[in-house]
Amino acid sequence: MSARTVRTRLLAASTVALAALALTACDNGKGVRDEGPSAASQSSAQPGGSTTAKPAADSGASTGGSAATPTKGSTKGSANGSAGKTGGGKATGGGTGTGGTGTGGTRNTACNGANTRTTATEVSRPLNHLLLTVTNTGSKNCDLTGYPIARFGEAQSVPPVAEQTHPQAVVTLAPGESGYAGVLLSAGDGSGGNGYTAKTLVVGFAKGATSTPALPAKGVYVDDKLTVTYWQQSLDDALSY
Repeated sequence: MSARTVRTRLLAASTVALAALALTACDNGKGVRDEGPSAASQSSAQPGGSTTAKPAADSGASTGGSAATPTKGSTKGSANGSAGKTGGGKATGGGTGTGGTGTGGTRNTACNGANTRTTATEVSRPLNHLLLTVTNTGSKNCDLTGYPIARFGEAQSVPPVAEQTHPQAVVTLAPGESGYAGVLLSAGDGSGGNGYTAKTLVVGFAKGATSTPALPAKGVYVDDKLTVTYWQQSLDDALSY
């Protein structure tokens, strides 16, 4: 092979190699240019994504703020509600103290011979009955509880109470008000025994001092049918037995 032929072949090979390099460079340039728009697209998508993320963040903040506000208000409301409930309890307790007067709460002073005046009146109807009237002479309410513990003359015992006359509520007397009790002195048909005429009467109360109301000058006739009623708010109730 001649030297000329060798040079020709080397030149041809170099030309082919240069052409291949140029083609590779063009391809790489095109690739970079193609990646440019792709990167731009990603860049455009990223602001869009950021824009989307921002409203989401704002929405979340708004929701969080909205949720936080009711929680605070709810807590405050609960605290106020609890305070109101406690206050209501105090008010209720106070009301119970007042409303319970004479009915199981803070009781009034008991009516007795020291703060009342007692009178005994013989009535025509019902027959053989005596009416006891107790009037509050004090400056405060008093409770007239139970029934009169009545001792006529020199009797060793006191008459029983008619249980059916038990009142529905405690009899409370304001200053100047009166309560009543009826006394069946003797059997109307003469069936009672051990009768006698009593000229004195001592009335005892559930608590406190006794009273000694005056009886008619001729006295009253009593026998073993002698019975009293519970203290009543109404005169008619006291004489209904």
